Amino acid sequence: MIFYKTLTHWYLQNKRNLPWRNSNSPYHIWLSEIILQQTRVSQGTPYYLAFVKTFPTVFDLANATEQEVLKLWQGLGYYSRARNLHKTAQFIANELNGVFPQNYLGLLNLKGVGDYTAAAIASFAYNERVPVVDGNVFRVLARYIGVEEDIANHRTRKTFQALALDLMQAAEPNLFNQAIMEFGALQCVPKNPNCTICPFNGSCYALQKNKVAILPIKSKKAKPIVKHFN
Repeated sequence: MIFYKTLTHWYLQNKRNLPWRNSNSPYHIWLSEIILQQTRVSQGTPYYLAFVKTFPTVFDLANATEQEVLKLWQGLGYYSRARNLHKTAQFIANELNGVFPQNYLGLLNLKGVGDYTAAAIASFAYNERVPVVDGNVFRVLARYIGVEEDIANHRTRKTFQALALDLMQAAEPNLFNQAIMEFGALQCVPKNPNCTICPFNGSCYALQKNKVAILPIKSKKAKPIVKHFN
């Protein structure tokens, strides 16, 4: 409870005014999450605004041609995301009558939607009690709690999901997930965070143990060995 109160107080004082935060529409949240996959917020925001303006509803996006979608996506890269976006819009419009699945498990059935994106839509649009675990959340929890497990290991993700779920029990899921992600993006940054102004500097494991620079632990993928045969 103390963690949640401190976190949300910080969030309400420091959060960025991002356009998708002004809506609980699953369509808008889904759009923002797909656009922001492997994309910085500063780069993705103009694309989000352009998509919302050009395709105000999921039906508008579904009725567009693939070329129209790809043209608007131009410059973002990873064009499979745009194609999946279009196909999913068509599925929702034509098969689900324009209604998004209203829970985490249902959202996982959508093309291009994985664990993280499904959790984000479920909590931000429907306030479902499901943790959103991204790189920012890994970093905050690893440092604050002291999780010295390799986050590249799939089993470790389950550990972090359980920790986040435990911390959010007394919290508003939407607010908690937004706050912890924003805290990792703005305050508990990967390199050289300013721990002197951190509201958790009196209780952070990594700061007390001088491990801020090494947590979270992530093993590097071994480079593939190229062999040439004659």
